[in-house]
Amino acid sequence: MKNKLVGASSALHDIEQEIDCAAKSAAKVLVTGESGVGKDIVARLIHERSRRKGALVTINCAGVPDSLLESELFGHVRGSFTGAYQDRRGWLDQAQDGTIFMDEVAEMSLRMQALLLRFLENGEIQRVGSERVQTAGNARVVVATNQNLVERIAEKTFREDLYYRLNVIHICVPPLRARREDVAPLVAHFLDTFSETHGVSRPILSEQALEKMVAYGWPGNVRELRNTIERLVIRNRSGVIAPADLPREVSTAAPLRPDGLVETAPRKPTTDAMYERLIDTGESFWTVVYEPFMARDFTRDDLRATIARGLEETRGSYKGLVELFNLSADDYKRFLNFLKKYECHLPFQRFRAVPVNVSLARPRAAMVDHESLVA
Repeated sequence: MKNKLVGASSALHDIEQEIDCAAKSAAKVLVTGESGVGKDIVARLIHERSRRKGALVTINCAGVPDSLLESELFGHVRGSFTGAYQDRRGWLDQAQDGTIFMDEVAEMSLRMQALLLRFLENGEIQRVGSERVQTAGNARVVVATNQNLVERIAEKTFREDLYYRLNVIHICVPPLRARREDVAPLVAHFLDTFSETHGVSRPILSEQALEKMVAYGWPGNVRELRNTIERLVIRNRSGVIAPADLPREVSTAAPLRPDGLVETAPRKPTTDAMYERLIDTGESFWTVVYEPFMARDFTRDDLRATIARGLEETRGSYKGLVELFNLSADDYKRFLNFLKKYECHLPFQRFRAVPVNVSLARPRAAMVDHESLVA
């Protein structure tokens, strides 16, 4: 699928101009916006429209544990750690004469932020296990985040000096609900794309269905719209997409007001909504939390908050947490390994004295397996 921005809004037009401006220089670019708005597309377009002959190297900082990120970013020498059987070039080295796109940069630890800052200041790369410092200053750096970095700086979880190094050109991508005039062009684009991809006739979208899609707030932004259209194309049998074919949350969207706005109830925080789905509807952790986390819709902070809330209910029992989160006993090791890999395995000791919340609709949280407290 060719990279391009699809829409008719003035906001999208402004972003196109910012991309063209950024492509003409080698300045660092900070792309911000909610998850799913298309920050990666902006980064790819900046690279494609530039004159850089090297590759575009993409990194998801939230998807690589901090213990491995340094090696992946800077490379390593043979024997520097277990499994390092040969020298390996890092992503920064591979991006020479090209662009390195670092997504979810706010998920980096303070230590990794310091190492990245050193590279940005003098272009130095030091592979893990090597005493030699090499220069690799010709990699264009584009970063993205769905976090408010000013707030993260105030919380002392993001370095202020790194923020000013990265924030040379700032491109903010608004959420889809703030540019509703882009919904119809996007729907048409995805209908064409997925009809061709799946080898089916392009269905006709009724005016009533389109009105519902424009009125819906799309909390998952373009990614949610894209997935919805693909699902509609695959499932459609009649050749027409009617309001009844839409997902319930879309088909029940309130109509737009004359000013183009829609009355919506305040959305619950993501962690609260996720936790309620786990506890009240009995959905599995792998569906409710794992999938959005791997899709970068759920941050490490969100994951840690969910785990902490569950451990409060089970008094620190991870085996109890497996049952609370609707997993089978066979999932226990996989669950723990996942948490440890992404540094979200919390010490159980501080939860042992927390009183059990007996207000849950199901009594399962009070069922604490005391021998599992050593998990």
